[in-house]
Amino acid sequence: MATNESVGIFSSASLAVEYVDSLLPENPLQEPFKNAWNYMLNNYTKFQIATWGSLIVHEALYFLFCLPGFLFQFIPYMRKYKIQKDKPETWENQWKCFKVLLFNHFCIQLPLICGTYYFTEYFNIPYDWERMPRWCMLLARCFGCAVIEDTWHYFLHRLLHHKRIYKYIHKIHHEFQAPFGMEAEYAHPLETIILGTGFFIGIMLLCDHVILLWAWVTIRLIETIDVHSGYDIPLNPLNLIPFYAGSRHHDFHHMNFVGNYASTFTWWDRIFGTDSQFHAYYEKKKMGKKTE
Repeated sequence: MATNESVGIFSSASLAVEYVDSLLPENPLQEPFKNAWNYMLNNYTKFQIATWGSLIVHEALYFLFCLPGFLFQFIPYMRKYKIQKDKPETWENQWKCFKVLLFNHFCIQLPLICGTYYFTEYFNIPYDWERMPRWCMLLARCFGCAVIEDTWHYFLHRLLHHKRIYKYIHKIHHEFQAPFGMEAEYAHPLETIILGTGFFIGIMLLCDHVILLWAWVTIRLIETIDVHSGYDIPLNPLNLIPFYAGSRHHDFHHMNFVGNYASTFTWWDRIFGTDSQFHAYYEKKKMGKKTE
């Protein structure tokens, strides 16, 4: 009975999405994207697409998404949105971060990316345009990946803060008390592997096309660079997502080295009470403003 009800709910949701999709105007980018995708398939091998394509997507998007936050430090108007105003970015810290990133990206992440091709071959993950999932299903699977990654990140990140192991691994990520976007993947190699595993679990469970790999890495990079940006922008569209943690939530974690362990959503911190100091801090700030 419960199974039939679940099927009915999903069928209704699917029909609703179909109806909304039918009302939307035709996407003008679909045909150019289709042509570009087929050109890629016709001119490159699956190994090249899965390995070098994934590396290029990651590197290009990572530094592209870091660019706005990097430019903010040169714009006086944006300083009012910086969360820790007394700790500006320095060239020394950013250069140090950049060098560690290059090592992590090419010596730690690249070998892991090389396994992508073998993963797609073993599980018969398609590459062709005809079997590419629709946008709604792609978003749904990315959301599932985000929930899985957030759960993994909360518990493993919290474990890395244990006093017996913190100084050996996670302390490196906390070198910069006031985070900036490029610092999102600044970490000990072991931490890159430990917390990065959460990214791949969702892929292993939910991947039905190679496009999901690139869609999920895009969403994950947007999120992690945003929460490390150090800026709380009022019109940030990501703040419209229910339960989204955001930059202020994670910035508090870097400022105090405790609490707010989740990567994307707030529910695990709410459930286990690890956001209590965060809420108390901002309640105190609000009360201070009212008495001024």
